[in-house]
Amino acid sequence: MFIDRVVVRVEAGTGGSGASSFRREKFVPMGGPDGGDGGRGGDVIVRGDDNLATLLDYTYRDSWQAERGEHGMGSNKTGRSGADVVLPVPPGTVIREVGGAVLGEVLAHGDEIVVARGGRGGKGNAFFATATHQSPREWQPGEEGEQRSLELELKLIADVGLVGKPNAGKSTLLSVVSAARPKIADYPFTTLSPNLGVVQLSDARTFVVADIPGIIEGAHEGKGLGLQFLRHVERTRILAFLIPIDAMDWQQEYDDLRREVAAYSGELAEKPHCVVFTKLDLLGEEFIPPVDAPGSFGAFTVSAAARTGLDELLAGWWRQLLGMRKEAERREGSVQLP
Repeated sequence: MFIDRVVVRVEAGTGGSGASSFRREKFVPMGGPDGGDGGRGGDVIVRGDDNLATLLDYTYRDSWQAERGEHGMGSNKTGRSGADVVLPVPPGTVIREVGGAVLGEVLAHGDEIVVARGGRGGKGNAFFATATHQSPREWQPGEEGEQRSLELELKLIADVGLVGKPNAGKSTLLSVVSAARPKIADYPFTTLSPNLGVVQLSDARTFVVADIPGIIEGAHEGKGLGLQFLRHVERTRILAFLIPIDAMDWQQEYDDLRREVAAYSGELAEKPHCVVFTKLDLLGEEFIPPVDAPGSFGAFTVSAAARTGLDELLAGWWRQLLGMRKEAERREGSVQLP
């Protein structure tokens, strides 16, 4: 089951209270204050974990609480700090307060975000001793930890996002270019959840392709689960608009897809894209339909069933991705170009 949005309640640990204590030793009947400080409460931390692909675990348990700090003790002993609670999530998870601002995003394995900080431990009476106040009995209670209701939202991270109407051949294409095994059938909406596949080229070159459920008119308004799945192509580097060769109007098909993506996100619409005509085996000949696709870095025809046109398509995707990576490195100054 693919779960990509959950709400959880988190509570950091309360700090331990400081101690009020006086040193009592043989021959020292009136020793000074020696109450120690309380320990700090544990934090709640969200951490990226490559072993996870969904947020399914958080549908079984939706409340998490870190350990409280121990109270201070005599002999100036500070209480032990409470243990942190770590919530593992898949890379690509956005964390926001329910009804509030985004707290951060976990983009890679090991990335951490503290979503609730533990309370500070209270001071013991030894802290309050002064030259004029040598026997203080004051002590502080520990501070309460932060409490929050969080919304965790997973957005898949991929290099190539496949965008097309239902039954455009996205799942079939993913299954033949990668080891992914999505459900495939000859009827619309076979894909009800996103799928990821790793494409392995020669010389250890790899990239990730994401297949999302079909886009229908009004998807940017939530029709056909559009809002739930369009966000999964937000993090892709390039988009591939899939149009079946047997479509009634190739230009209209392309324009519809571009319009839905642009209506959902202007930033998404600006990503590099190409056009992929699928099911070429239905035509029986090599032919690239005349479609006006301004800004497209290429048009490809493929038949996943006949395994034709795939090498050219994958090479085109790789060239585009490689060029983008080099450009990003150049901007960061990590590559010195002549």
